[in-house]
Amino acid sequence: MNIKVLIGIIIILVFVIFGTFSFKKSLTPYVSFEEAKSMDAIVQVIGKVAQGESTYDTTTHLFHFTLRDPEGDALDVVFDGTKPANFEQATDVVVIGKYGEGKFVANQVLVKCPSKYQGSEL
Repeated sequence: MNIKVLIGIIIILVFVIFGTFSFKKSLTPYVSFEEAKSMDAIVQVIGKVAQGESTYDTTTHLFHFTLRDPEGDALDVVFDGTKPANFEQATDVVVIGKYGEGKFVANQVLVKCPSKYQGSEL
């Protein structure tokens, strides 16, 4: 086998292996509230916003709110950033971050709003 072909194959394999590990490392799994509390990694959790349990401090830009899962468990969330504009209309909220010091510290807050294409009830 030609040495140039062999070097080319090795380089391609190195890039494929590097790409695979980088992709796996960038995946953030969805976990339950309990799993998020016990893990020491960045994870995603999804829940519904507890009504009346959100505050936004305009001076510190800290947004505090509570999520509830289908079982009724609560998760206190703090987000250092601006409150999403459509937060009150959200059907579900996905938070990406890490649990620590008795609260979930979110890096990102993603809101899932009802589809404008769904039929409305009369």
